[in-house]
Amino acid sequence: MPLVIQTEQLDPAAAAWLGERVELVRCGSDEPGFAPLLSRAEGLLIRTYTRVDRAMLDAGPRLRVVARAGVGLDNVDLDACRARGIAVLNTPDANTQAVVEFVLALVLDDLRPRESLDGPLPLRPWNDLRDRLVAPRQLSDLTLGILGLGRIGSRVARAAHALGVRVVYHDLLDLPEPHRHHAHPVPLTQLFVESDVLTIHIDGRPENRLFVNAALLGRLKPDALLVNTARGFVLDAAALAAFLRSHPAARAALDVHEPEPFDAAYPLLGLPNARLTPHLASATATAKRNMSWVVRDLCRALTGVG
Repeated sequence: MPLVIQTEQLDPAAAAWLGERVELVRCGSDEPGFAPLLSRAEGLLIRTYTRVDRAMLDAGPRLRVVARAGVGLDNVDLDACRARGIAVLNTPDANTQAVVEFVLALVLDDLRPRESLDGPLPLRPWNDLRDRLVAPRQLSDLTLGILGLGRIGSRVARAAHALGVRVVYHDLLDLPEPHRHHAHPVPLTQLFVESDVLTIHIDGRPENRLFVNAALLGRLKPDALLVNTARGFVLDAAALAAFLRSHPAARAALDVHEPEPFDAAYPLLGLPNARLTPHLASATATAKRNMSWVVRDLCRALTGVG
């Protein structure tokens, strides 16, 4: 049976299924046993933090398939794989719903502060609490801007429209109305000027590195909310930190970072108006299970049966 190296966590059922059909070995790319395994492996099964570069491919002369249990392929050198005839597989729509729900949760957490009660309250503190937690704005009062109306961005637009929100977007493509879900296309600069809430959904192509820079951030409203669940490197973290320091009413909710995990030098650490989460948008059991079943395509590519 062909040898497949699994470098990161996978849904147990999917791993068990694959293990009945190939020789499946769990070994992280930073572990001592990885190099000898790679020298004879025909398949590589990865998730987020295994970087498949030219050096790794050179060390795996028998590799035929790289399968990512996930969506983006930023951690795979696609040109190098293509040059070597190595198939690259992923699961494009496996986590879309999970990410959309997470984006909405971040936005609503910001707009609708709330507290839970752990005991009875007299009337006066009860009313004081209710008065203190009155949200100044609700989502339907605002303009939601979406940078990138792809698979996830368009689903966010559909959900926001259902909630009665005005939605604007900017995308490289001239998208037909069914794909827009009533979102209005605007130029890039206007997107940042108009948005009360701006959510980033651009892809990981190299030219998108630091796409959201100081110049664009400077166009945001002084009380805007910026959400990023796309990729950490599309956003200039230092420029965002400077913007947040100079605009204390602005907020950022960031689930992706550059690098991951970040260290003590990360410029957004310690800012009261920056909420940082550890890459959780796709962290639902359903999404992880959907992503893990890339093993079917991997098995089919290696054995002809899936």
